[in-house]
Amino acid sequence: MKAAIFDTVGIPLRIGTVPDPAPAPDEVVVRVAACGICGSDLHITEDPVPFGIGAGFVLGHEFAGNIVALGSDVSDFRIGDRVAVVPMRGCGHCDACRRGDPGRCPEMTLIGGGYAEYATVAARQCHILPDDVALEDGALAEPLSVALHCIVRSGMKPGDRVAILGAGPIGLLVAFWARRMGASRIVVADIHEHQRDRALALGATGFALSGERLAENLADLCDGPPDIIFECVGKRGLLAAAVDAVRLQGTVVGVGLCIGGDEWDPFVALSKEVNLLFSVFFHQRNEFGVALDALRGGPFAPQALITDRIDLSPVPQIFESLRRRTTQCKVLIQPEFV
Repeated sequence: MKAAIFDTVGIPLRIGTVPDPAPAPDEVVVRVAACGICGSDLHITEDPVPFGIGAGFVLGHEFAGNIVALGSDVSDFRIGDRVAVVPMRGCGHCDACRRGDPGRCPEMTLIGGGYAEYATVAARQCHILPDDVALEDGALAEPLSVALHCIVRSGMKPGDRVAILGAGPIGLLVAFWARRMGASRIVVADIHEHQRDRALALGATGFALSGERLAENLADLCDGPPDIIFECVGKRGLLAAAVDAVRLQGTVVGVGLCIGGDEWDPFVALSKEVNLLFSVFFHQRNEFGVALDALRGGPFAPQALITDRIDLSPVPQIFESLRRRTTQCKVLIQPEFV
């Protein structure tokens, strides 16, 4: 089958062929309808060792499609089922997996495979899509779930003032959930303005440019220092900026993937008694199902995130372009896209 393949750091992905997948007894084969390009995929190709990625790996963990083959032990699904895939693959039998929380499984692996025509996953990773959700839109369920988990971790209450650093897909979806769950002010900040309209379309009440006056700009647009700030970029210095801008005894949530470390002085966080916490992955049994329901429509549709739909052929070029700041937001790879 055709796939976009990673070889090594500094070399673009290449389009090639890999063996057609066959399911193990507890697995299914999914014909990929759509797979999102995630910012973490870009990070992985720049520093693959911490992720256990090597030459020949096929990236892609935000995907949905049709089941086309069943392992011998699979009884909960049928050929043709429309499914969205949870990318955390746990052992299936530990306490965390039984709770529907494979992201906390000691044996958890974050799968890839979505940058291809077919992917093999454990049946327990699949969720049936609602009938009124387009198959390709199911690829948004994973980032929607990640953003929802951020809100849950933060303890946000209706009426809270929220700021989000970073207008990438996760930051914009945090704005979506904050609006859906009753925040009174939702301000997205970024170093560029090209996502302003998209942020407002997804539920933000204001948009600020990052810079030396970030704290003042957020306070102006939030009618006071924010109660909660989500750092959704993962660049050095932004956790410190968030701590500086949040209200006394407010909450800062670290979401962005910062590889290579950071340096900051915790004195401001200490003196303000800031709650500093972090958010990663999501709860499969609860949050993923809620995310699927959110794709059914409403005044602020997550589908507004999608800027491009491409087939596999241009993936290497688009992937490299996303390393630079562009006007693209969420790019969906649709292998059969014409």
